[in-house]
Amino acid sequence: MKHLLNLLAAIALLVWGIQMVRTGILRVFGANLRQLIAHGVRTHFLAILSGVGVTAVVQSSTATALIVSAFVGQGLISLVAALSVMQGANVGTAVMAVVFSMDLSWLSPLCIFLGVVLYVVREDGKLGRVGRVLIGLGLMLLALQLITQAAEVLTESEVVRALLAALTSDITMEIVVGAILAVVSYSSLAAVLLVATLAGSGGIPTAVALGLVIGANLGSGLLAVLTTLRSSVEVRQVPLGNLLFRSASALVMIPVIAPWQTYITHLIHDRVSQVVLFHLAFNIIGTLICLPLTGLVAGIVEKMLRRQELPASLSRPHHLDPSALATPSLAISCAAREALHLADLVETMLNGLKTVWQSDDEKLAAELRGMDDQVDSLYSSIKYYMTKISRSELDEAEGRRWTEIISFTINMEQIGDLVERVLQDVEDKKIKKGRQFSHAGLQEINEMHDHLVANLRLAMSVFLTSNAREAQKLLEEKTRFRELELAYAASHLNRLAENTLQSIETSSLHIDIISDLKRINSLLCSVAYPVLEASSALRPLSQEPEVPTTQNDRL
Repeated sequence: MKHLLNLLAAIALLVWGIQMVRTGILRVFGANLRQLIAHGVRTHFLAILSGVGVTAVVQSSTATALIVSAFVGQGLISLVAALSVMQGANVGTAVMAVVFSMDLSWLSPLCIFLGVVLYVVREDGKLGRVGRVLIGLGLMLLALQLITQAAEVLTESEVVRALLAALTSDITMEIVVGAILAVVSYSSLAAVLLVATLAGSGGIPTAVALGLVIGANLGSGLLAVLTTLRSSVEVRQVPLGNLLFRSASALVMIPVIAPWQTYITHLIHDRVSQVVLFHLAFNIIGTLICLPLTGLVAGIVEKMLRRQELPASLSRPHHLDPSALATPSLAISCAAREALHLADLVETMLNGLKTVWQSDDEKLAAELRGMDDQVDSLYSSIKYYMTKISRSELDEAEGRRWTEIISFTINMEQIGDLVERVLQDVEDKKIKKGRQFSHAGLQEINEMHDHLVANLRLAMSVFLTSNAREAQKLLEEKTRFRELELAYAASHLNRLAENTLQSIETSSLHIDIISDLKRINSLLCSVAYPVLEASSALRPLSQEPEVPTTQNDRL
């Protein structure tokens, strides 16, 4: 019992070490890895190389699958290119299995020592994250040694030998067990290294180990499918296509098991090497066979998982991919795109507002007021998604971006509330009472509205690009808009003094509208402050918009 616990503990340590390396790499180099994939899909060959490189660093084809799937879901790369990247990712994880099967026991204490030193020196910085990666590598190497020692002791037991002998009777059972190992350990790399170590210690026959390796590869493909089950159709297409590729590779490699044993034994006597090289051959041969069929498989997958038409309601999140949460930097990008989706919804409301006060369209006013519920729903979805992103895993720039997204979405939600209130006022004070603005008054609020819509688009651009020059321009618009409000308020008072009937009837509504438009503009201009502060172009200022509290303040 003690030796079995030692083996289970060593396996757990191996899985934990791989997890530490994966998360550490994604935290330190997440943005660079995403750029490598995004720029490496111009040809099939480059896509394969980018998949090999990213997976060799991350040490998980599943993690690469999640990143690539998120890219497809966001429309950044095509499904065909993504499947090519996954072919390279499969080869990359096999290469790492070969590397870790070598005798690197001397490296384990060195990695752990250096990793702890770096982590203690700068726990929250980049050095601390690099330290986590080194600790993870050290733990992986240490775990492999412990697995070998525990397996050698366990295989001396007659009961264990009888259980292992049961696997030799059925290749299907071997594949199923291998797939379960990969899913449970959340890594085909961990499953393959475990199987290779057990084979090297004599715990299982080589033939059984090769069957388990095939199962581990299928399990890795299945794991990505299970992980993305609740994601959008576009995101689920990549893991499904990769699983189809791995299934085809398995059908090709099952008959190869017997010849592999016959011929490779004469060339390579080490059982561990025989197993990991079979794993590498599985993925290389699978890539060579499946790569020409990438377009065909992509078409099959798109037919199996058809893209759903968007509902009439715009409140459904389009970019909040749950699978991207495993990569915080990628999740930040998803949230930023969804924030722009929220801004598009607010712009629709704002554009409709002008139509309502010009045409007295009560039905349109009701529809636009209903859109505020959609704005609130989308805002809540973004906020909930952002709370799932651990800020401790973000670097300084990503942490600042996290704050900007939260601030931007709050402002958009408040703008939606203000537009809803203006629509209600127009209905109550103008449409239902049959009143009209004076020609000059209507022209003034139309000009303010057009100016406001232009500032909204500028604010969206500043949020997207963080361009300091555009941010400065947006901030200048705050002063211009205030001057415009004062000038139009004075013009309205002059019309009142001239006893213009239409101006008298709509006076309260007119003043309320130009005041609320100014408040909306203040919320938009607040987007500029974080950008200017980050570029040292502005001293820290309060970002709270000017909110008048009384009618006298508005005048």
